[in-house]
Amino acid sequence: MEQNTTNEVGLSIVIPAFEESRKVCGDIAAASAFLTEFPGGGEILLVDDGSRDKTASVAEECARHAEVPTEVIRLGRNRGKGCAVRTGILRSRGRYVMFADSGCCVPYDETLTGIRMIQRGECVIAHGSRKMDVSHIHRPQSWYRRLCSRLFHWLVIHDIKRLANLTDTQCGFKIYDGAIARCLYPICTIDGFMFDIEIILLAMKYGYTIREFPVDWSWDPDSRLRPAHEAYKVLRDLIWLKRQYGEVLKSPSKS
Repeated sequence: MEQNTTNEVGLSIVIPAFEESRKVCGDIAAASAFLTEFPGGGEILLVDDGSRDKTASVAEECARHAEVPTEVIRLGRNRGKGCAVRTGILRSRGRYVMFADSGCCVPYDETLTGIRMIQRGECVIAHGSRKMDVSHIHRPQSWYRRLCSRLFHWLVIHDIKRLANLTDTQCGFKIYDGAIARCLYPICTIDGFMFDIEIILLAMKYGYTIREFPVDWSWDPDSRLRPAHEAYKVLRDLIWLKRQYGEVLKSPSKS
């Protein structure tokens, strides 16, 4: 896919969506309201990951009323969140680029914390984290989701110890220097849930610094993620990552 890097804007917000027809208007409205006040302006790229409902058509109607440039990108079939995020980032034009999960689990104002970290030179990638001591959880996950999250964290950290300094690799609120994002995502190959881990390992491979910041977060009980259905793919991708990034995993952490 060709990268669209002309007419740079201040911030690109990528929103991956799969069968989110009830939420996408709220997503676009919240992102648009934030971007109208953002220095340098911005754009919204909502990527419909092959939804079978009316996600794309509802989003396109809402996009017509957005106060900032808003593009709805339709994928022909369901490929996975990683593919949706990658597609949006490669179409982005932002000096800074972020992706945020559908459902507005984190207020967009939190983006400013991550951008300031990048501007101060503390990192080039800023991750929102729900697990830091000063993070605020307004609506916690169900006990089942909390159990799955802890099992995932233990499994990944047990096998990939270089990630031990990150408290929350899967939070769907991540901010990048735009140029760095458009360098890393074209070489990320995982389409599904584990794409976050591959991007982190790619960043480590090329010496890019990642830092976390605490967020206010509310669980969305209507999440499309089904942990039990993803278990096989997670294990498969974890084995592949260990083989593909063996040298990175063996090298000492510089984060």
